[in-house]
Amino acid sequence: MPDVILHHYPQSPVSEKVRVVLGMKGLDWFSVIIPRLPPKPNLMPLTGGYRLTPVMQIGADVYCDTQCIIRELERRFPEPTLFPGGAHGMAWGVGQWTDGPLFKDVIAVALVEMAPNMPAEFMADRGPLYFGPDFDLDDLKMHRDESLAAVRTQFGWMNDRLSTRDFMLGADPGLPDALAYYLVWFLVDRMADSDGFMSQFANLVAWADRVKAIGHGNPSDLSDTDALDIARDAEPQTETRADPGDPLGLKPGDRVNVAPKNGSPEVAGEIIALSADEIALGRIDSDVGNLCVHFPRMGYRVTPA
Repeated sequence: MPDVILHHYPQSPVSEKVRVVLGMKGLDWFSVIIPRLPPKPNLMPLTGGYRLTPVMQIGADVYCDTQCIIRELERRFPEPTLFPGGAHGMAWGVGQWTDGPLFKDVIAVALVEMAPNMPAEFMADRGPLYFGPDFDLDDLKMHRDESLAAVRTQFGWMNDRLSTRDFMLGADPGLPDALAYYLVWFLVDRMADSDGFMSQFANLVAWADRVKAIGHGNPSDLSDTDALDIARDAEPQTETRADPGDPLGLKPGDRVNVAPKNGSPEVAGEIIALSADEIALGRIDSDVGNLCVHFPRMGYRVTPA
């Protein structure tokens, strides 16, 4: 089976979600460290313009967004499962909460905490990315305590869930643990009085230690240029797949643009595969050759090219 390559950087909170999944599955994988800010000249040829972190590459197949990445890891490496006890389906819905309202509240607190030491160009990039074009740091500071109160409520839910179990689904770790852990990890690392705040959540703290102990699997360093060479020497392995029930009437062969609904750049290509969960585009890069770029359907907009 081709190697798993993760394009990420250590401080990326969303990448931590995937790194935990790699640890749960005990996988060997290659780590490509990418820039925290655009331009990302040795990532763009793979994604066709998608700029968010992380991105997973397997040969000439490229997976964007953690929804897509984690689904593919579960498909290729089903054991140990991310759904112990048969908790398929609605476990994905947890991600719409953790990557939605909880993420926004955690990031709001973290940006205010980091603001005194954050480079201006990083704040100028991340603020609008997370909070839209009208982002205003002063407004974020004004509502910091309100955001922290919302985090406290939501961390309390997780703390209660963990009162009688080691992990979110029971005795074994699974998808909801990865979906929740990365935000606890991110806030604790960036909040000045994280010990004081987290002292309210004894179950959550003990759980976070258990998840951290799982580790990240077995990463090996790989350069971004070597990753491009791997893609250049491979061909996409994704098979053509139609979805007769697609509400937009999309079908393989259609030329479309795909982009996150937050306004990030579009990626153009020809549909290769469709499902309720995923859309995969074939595209040709002048330097790398044939690629298949995979996106989730949830949270993404598909428009005619």
